[in-house]
Amino acid sequence: MYNDLLNYFPFRYIDRSIIYQLKDVFLEEDNYVQLKGKILGAQKQGEGRKQRLVVKFSDESGSIDLVWFKGIKWVEPSIKIGAEYLIYGKITAFGSKRNIVHPEIEKIEGKVVTSIKLQPVYHSGEKLSRRGLHSKGIEKLTKVLILQISGKIDEVLSPNLLSEYQLLEREKAFKEIHFPSSIAMVKKAEHRLKFEELFFLQLRLIRQNISTKSKTEGYIFDKIGTYFNTFYNDYLPFELTGAQKRVVKEIRRDVATGMHMNRLLQGDVGSGKTLVALLSILIALDNGFQACMMAPTEILALQHFESISSFLKNMGVEIALLTGSTKIKRRREIHADLESGKLNILLGTHALLEDKVKFKNLGLAIIDEQHRFGVAQRSKLWRKNKRPPHILVMTATPIPRTLAMTFYGDLDVSVIDELPPGRKAIKTLHYFDSKRLALFQFMEDEIKKGRQIYVVYPLIEESENFDYRDLMDGYESIRRRFPLPNYGISIVHGRMKPADKEFEMQQFANGKTDIMVATTVIEVGVNVPNASVMIIESAEKFGLSALHQLRGRVGRGAEQSYCILMTSYKLSANGKKRIETMVRTSDGFEIAEEDLKMRGPGDIMGTQQSGLLDLKIADLAKDGLIVQQAKNAAAIILKEDPNLNHKMNYYIRQELIYKMKERPNWSKIS
Repeated sequence: MYNDLLNYFPFRYIDRSIIYQLKDVFLEEDNYVQLKGKILGAQKQGEGRKQRLVVKFSDESGSIDLVWFKGIKWVEPSIKIGAEYLIYGKITAFGSKRNIVHPEIEKIEGKVVTSIKLQPVYHSGEKLSRRGLHSKGIEKLTKVLILQISGKIDEVLSPNLLSEYQLLEREKAFKEIHFPSSIAMVKKAEHRLKFEELFFLQLRLIRQNISTKSKTEGYIFDKIGTYFNTFYNDYLPFELTGAQKRVVKEIRRDVATGMHMNRLLQGDVGSGKTLVALLSILIALDNGFQACMMAPTEILALQHFESISSFLKNMGVEIALLTGSTKIKRRREIHADLESGKLNILLGTHALLEDKVKFKNLGLAIIDEQHRFGVAQRSKLWRKNKRPPHILVMTATPIPRTLAMTFYGDLDVSVIDELPPGRKAIKTLHYFDSKRLALFQFMEDEIKKGRQIYVVYPLIEESENFDYRDLMDGYESIRRRFPLPNYGISIVHGRMKPADKEFEMQQFANGKTDIMVATTVIEVGVNVPNASVMIIESAEKFGLSALHQLRGRVGRGAEQSYCILMTSYKLSANGKKRIETMVRTSDGFEIAEEDLKMRGPGDIMGTQQSGLLDLKIADLAKDGLIVQQAKNAAAIILKEDPNLNHKMNYYIRQELIYKMKERPNWSKIS
């Protein structure tokens, strides 16, 4: 289909109007250059598969070898000694010499020296190249296509949008992106095509949000009664932050309208999301409804159960925990109490999704760390009632604003962007492996103060055996330095049985051991206020998001806490950047923005949730301003013309219908 070729964009351009001299180009610039000069000689070197063609090329300022390892029988006959050529390629080093491997060469005929236009360069691969679809081949095909469909590329944006955002016409944008007349026009073409891509993405998400609110009737929670007021006035453990109060008001406004709530709650580690979730649950209870909260792991579900049970212990609220480990007898009791309405709150894991779990009147469903659940899984929770419950989605992974607007464009977004008062900032330090003795002394000093310590090792699936050995070696060295009976050490890793893992975690949580040696299994779900030190071994192997999550395991008590990043001296540029970012800031949203720039949105979010982000030209790490423009434009158009029936929106409507046929839309399920 010609659309695929039209939307296969160049990743860079060759400026064929610039000719360099050899004396002016250097290896470290890593540039592709164009040279003009003469061929002085050519010879084959080596035998068989190691044979290569080496051509001596010279301009007025010096000489360089041109080398071909493939296609020698076609290149050699075209080489004319003493003739003038244009050469284009990347200068590299071979031993002490500079050379250009597989350059493009063009014999200069008469006075025509260069083309003034920019030449597109396309990504290709070995399979494509074998079929003639190397960059040059793709360029030729695209040139033919552009000529064939000239005057036939329909505009899909309204004249108002083109005028307001000063966008190129669609056909001109495609011509300029593939065969630009100048760098300035490349930028204009890119801007137009990025805007178009993001505009239709936002249009779909916003329409879905409007549709969900208007067509999905929600339960009306119009009472703030005994449960909420009693807890707020008598049992609230500390004054809510301004951000928490704002978010609670947003949730109260949503559930009182009669429209279905579909809200994302973002909050950094330790910002108090669970307390906001509990207040939302109490609103549901005040209005005669049940509530549930689903977490991705048993550890996290248990943590929620213990903290919420503790908060409500004197209020006569019936709470239960349902996980894969729940005994059959207890499961039957929970099922019966849910259906009778005796049970007010159910907390648990994906066990909540089982068909046997039936509520009498589920009014609010809270999903924690929602990106860890598949969309189809979450849809089961949606269908637990005849009418869908209000949905509150929580995440402790701060999401950059541009990413939130795109991944969660169909949800209303609330952000808790301040920590509870009195918390001390965690001090983050970077130690090289050579400071191991100093680290051990620091650990001893903290333990003498009555503190506890995490030591975390990376776990990479591709080399699980190696990393397991790495963890065990570390455990042995710590055990030698901190021997029994003076010190207690827990160890947790993925090879342990769940019961053994839980026992070790509880030993640490109850203060019976001083040091927890673990893999990233403790990234979420362990809350030990007395733990004041997080040591991350081989920190360069972790992404920024994981490092920030691990750091959040400490700093939960009143004492000063520390995060120590241990690395080798061999750090990649990205590894160094990650460590520097962690030492510089503890702001989760700033870290998330940096992570987005370094890794891209796919890596941050893991598996894409709905297939919406099949972006061909836009880059969420760089195009935040265009995302905002596209979102504003889509919102204004849908406010004025919800069904896109106006004449000026005809082409927008047609393009949207076409795009919606391409794939199913799961976005209604939060």
